[in-house]
Amino acid sequence: MASSKAFADFLMEQFSELDGVSCRAMMGEYVLYYREKVAGGIYDDRLMVKPVPAALALMPEAPREAPYPGAKEMLVVEDVDSRTFLAELLEAMYGELPAPKPKEGKQKET
Repeated sequence: MASSKAFADFLMEQFSELDGVSCRAMMGEYVLYYREKVAGGIYDDRLMVKPVPAALALMPEAPREAPYPGAKEMLVVEDVDSRTFLAELLEAMYGELPAPKPKEGKQKET
């Protein structure tokens, strides 16, 4: 089941007080970015984030599920109605998220 644009729009509204949050449609689902780093995604109308230590500390009981067959497990964020919690979650995760991969054709600066 693909995620609905309405749910993605709802989540973007929930994150609207936090600068640098965006999502990009990809194969019927959405990849969630925070200040250009991949933080998680929207899969089957559920917000899922990478299981970095900060996310685990804020959501120790969160269910872990693979967003699609063959994918690494992610944490299901159940409290999507709290803008304060969502902002706190992404801000806490940011330093632990991997840096964005360089775009093809661009060289890494040394």
